[in-house]
Amino acid sequence: MIRLFKHYISYNVVLLSAIDLVLLFLAGEAAWRLRVTQIGVSVGKFSDRAFELGGFVGVVWLAMIAVGTYGPEALRSIRFATARLLVAVSLGVLAISLMNFVLPGSALWRSVLLYAMGMAVVLLVANRLLAGRMLGADAFRRTILVLGSGRRAERLLRLSQRDESGFAVGAFVAMGDSANTIETAVPRSSIADLGKFVERLGATEVVLALEERRNSLPLKDLLRIKTKGVHVNDFSSFLERELGRVDLDTLNPSWLIFSDGFSAGRRLSSVAKRAFDVVASLFLLVVGLPLIAIFAALVKLETKGPAFFRQTRVGLYGQPFTLIKLRSMRTDAEAAGAKWAEKDDPRITRVGRLIRKVRIDELPQVWSVLKGEMSFVGPRPEVPAFVGDLELELPFYAERHVVKPGITGWAQINYPYGASIEDARHKLEYDLYYAKNYTPFLDILILLQTARVILWPEGAR
Repeated sequence: MIRLFKHYISYNVVLLSAIDLVLLFLAGEAAWRLRVTQIGVSVGKFSDRAFELGGFVGVVWLAMIAVGTYGPEALRSIRFATARLLVAVSLGVLAISLMNFVLPGSALWRSVLLYAMGMAVVLLVANRLLAGRMLGADAFRRTILVLGSGRRAERLLRLSQRDESGFAVGAFVAMGDSANTIETAVPRSSIADLGKFVERLGATEVVLALEERRNSLPLKDLLRIKTKGVHVNDFSSFLERELGRVDLDTLNPSWLIFSDGFSAGRRLSSVAKRAFDVVASLFLLVVGLPLIAIFAALVKLETKGPAFFRQTRVGLYGQPFTLIKLRSMRTDAEAAGAKWAEKDDPRITRVGRLIRKVRIDELPQVWSVLKGEMSFVGPRPEVPAFVGDLELELPFYAERHVVKPGITGWAQINYPYGASIEDARHKLEYDLYYAKNYTPFLDILILLQTARVILWPEGAR
């Protein structure tokens, strides 16, 4: 995998997106040449339209990221990928058309954009068909060697068998630290030189999957492997990289302390993040005020009571603040105390069901962003009563409060709506990953992919 601003991206996604960029550029240029030939106009200098073609490529590519065309499902299913590509290219072309009204004189006429749209979809789908047939699922999988043959090793085996996995296990080595659950594991005693064994295997990485590391680390073996130029990784760091979340089952304080993360460089990033929050929230409040007013009136018309719902939530460093949303439930919804929303929750009104599905109920939270109590991106703020219970049930839950809560977040785009302790545990793993690896790049990625959650709101309740 390639690490970009502390976030890992698989090789196949990088290569696929690079080819997509070239194909989008070719589609834009071919569309221009086809259209001017039809109307008998000179093609003109390439330099005169290069900037606008670059804008077309950039906007459509960002739309592709936003709707999830590089997600695991899109990489596995050509039908799924085609549907997402159609949506992405359509959204990109629509955005460019709107910009052309503001900035007239563009070389990207509506007729050129229509041709470019059709060509782009055909080329992008063809790219995925050819990549799947010519390269296969294993083309970009790294070979790893696993030291260990217990439950952790078995978990790595299951992960390697997923369609979207970026690695394959070349061999398991039984280190004698626990009962074997991998029947094919090679006993360490049968390997004369582990360094040469790694070379023969062609492994680029060795992962420690020992059940008990205390006084059992094979230091000589690890040093020999390291001097061969092979990367050595511990189990928790490997899972964090491959899954995009912190694994609570193997997490311990020493790993959080000594692993890469929570760097001092994030201070400058925090200044940029706050500047973006202020500018974007002011813009959204001005533009979204009529929308908020319309739906506030609809809420009032359907049921008696206030149009807005106010509730105390836990923010940065555990400080309470008041969250404001458009009311989507009956006024007596929490008469017996706060509780999680359920599937087909009877407390939700008809208007409430609509505004939850398209996330309009969240729009008033922009005021909290402007005040500095929240950010656009961060862990979702919870009710104090829930936080108290979750801190008792889940280790390291308090650490999610080291960053400001957000309207959207890494957990929201990676895990469906949760309404149980187990769901909260899974979301905490994503929240800790965000708190540990926060960069503006990750924020941009989350904001882009929030569009996917809005367009396909499977988890909305």
